[in-house]
Amino acid sequence: MVASTHYLASQAGMAVLEKGGNAFDAAVAAGFVLQVVEPEMNGPGGEVPVIGWRAGDDEPFVVCGQGTAPAAADIGAFRSLGLDLIPGTGLLPACVPGAFGGWMALLRHGTMSLGDVLRYAIDYAGGGFPLGRSAVATINGVASWFTQHWASSAALWLNDGEPPAPAARMVNPALAATYQRIVDEAEASSTGRDEQIDHALRAFYQGFVAEAIAEHVQTEVMDASGRPHRGLLGYDDLAGWQASLERPVTLDYHGHTVCKVGPWSQGPVFLQQLALLQGFDLDAMAPSGTEIIHTVVESAKLAFADREAHYGDPAFADVPLAALLSPDYAAQRRELVSHHADTGALRPGQPGAREARLPVAGSVELPAASGVGEPTLGPVDGDTCHLDVVDRFGNVVSATPSGGWLHSSPTIAGLGFCLGTRGQMFWLEEGLPNSLAPGKRPRTTLTPSLAYRGDTRIAFGTPGGDQQDQWSLLWFLRYVHHGMNLQEAIDAPAWHTSHFTSSFYPRAAHPGRLHVEARVGEETVRELRQRGHEVVVEGEWSLGRMSAASVGRDGFLRAAANPRGMQGYAAGR
Repeated sequence: MVASTHYLASQAGMAVLEKGGNAFDAAVAAGFVLQVVEPEMNGPGGEVPVIGWRAGDDEPFVVCGQGTAPAAADIGAFRSLGLDLIPGTGLLPACVPGAFGGWMALLRHGTMSLGDVLRYAIDYAGGGFPLGRSAVATINGVASWFTQHWASSAALWLNDGEPPAPAARMVNPALAATYQRIVDEAEASSTGRDEQIDHALRAFYQGFVAEAIAEHVQTEVMDASGRPHRGLLGYDDLAGWQASLERPVTLDYHGHTVCKVGPWSQGPVFLQQLALLQGFDLDAMAPSGTEIIHTVVESAKLAFADREAHYGDPAFADVPLAALLSPDYAAQRRELVSHHADTGALRPGQPGAREARLPVAGSVELPAASGVGEPTLGPVDGDTCHLDVVDRFGNVVSATPSGGWLHSSPTIAGLGFCLGTRGQMFWLEEGLPNSLAPGKRPRTTLTPSLAYRGDTRIAFGTPGGDQQDQWSLLWFLRYVHHGMNLQEAIDAPAWHTSHFTSSFYPRAAHPGRLHVEARVGEETVRELRQRGHEVVVEGEWSLGRMSAASVGRDGFLRAAANPRGMQGYAAGR
């Protein structure tokens, strides 16, 4: 079974499984297709965290495909440019592109050759694919910016200065040639599968791709600050980086063990919410009623406040994970959930008597530049992809690729993709867990999920920036507490809060604000407002892009995809 945010990626992954590949082969093939067919959601210049489980292993593993800040990127470098926040576009926020290395690390657990899994992406990039409505809306939103400032992007995404129409055939011959050259060089170097993967990594991080990136960043380009800047990323940054394997962070909840990636992402905030919700009788609450919406949202505000105060790259920051996830700490924090909505400042806790310090810097007025963050709540915001794969052997993959959006940064003409802007998530304030430092991973919002109970294993996740661990939490709660199957839990009405500081430039916050799909009903909206929530009623099918796949103790494989946007797709045989 394969489920993802785009039907062509799901079909590519399914084709790999039908050819005899395993879940890891299928996930890599689908991941590279997503780089082609959802270019407003991710690209080769972005990153990917993955949770995988090999059949026969005792526990899952994490692939960290999150690139690090350049060696030249420190707080002083940005302050010397007169910047208080790292811009959301251009070359300054570029970190090492981690997606390619992350996918190659996952492919080592597969069985198929590099050329076999990449051929789907090469065919779509070179032969064309129907451009989705989201991509068209994004290009429309940044067309004038491309024309005025980023000529290489205008040349790729505009036709004589005009944006494409929805479902128009889109080709990216430069990207197809980049992928194909990597494959050709790898196959010419060796007939061995692992050796070909090694050579592909060298081609990207030390060869022609790294050389083109290093040359590209020396050009001054306009960015979201309203001024042109060169980039800080250099050849040595790419040559010295590689994806890493880690153990997941886990929490037991109502008989399920839930696995997330570490605090270099927001992943543990999912677990913190579960720890808080352990003390409430969610079984007795209607799955989309006032009581559960209020309880879940108020718990989220507390967990995300801790994210802001305590999360960061654990190689640089001492993150008190054990204390944050402890029952005693959850019980202490749970006392702060009242009948009325919290509409004030963030209230982080002090796990293990740890000082709770929030960034002083607030949001700024957005200049004329565009393409700043995620999720897709406007025509020029970026977003993310997601995919889940299970196979007949019992292998499981959950991955959330993102970054390198077509509007992040100018297209590198010879490569067919642009750099990512993940550095915008660092703070330019000394002493915070997520303060900028050379070689450090930004604390991202990317957060794949895996849960298991006995022989049942479930991969799930969604795009959506700060909303990822809110929308996916709703899905999991409905699955656990209300007996919904994978698809029913996706289809149910969704909600989230934007109470806390956004992870993306310009770092806005909306205390007390609650976004709900209209399907929750007028009476529920009225009751939530009576409790003090600032309720924003969104479209009936507008929040989240969940997908999920599972292998059950009954021997069946299952998958489900999101109907919102009519682009997600689940396939199986």
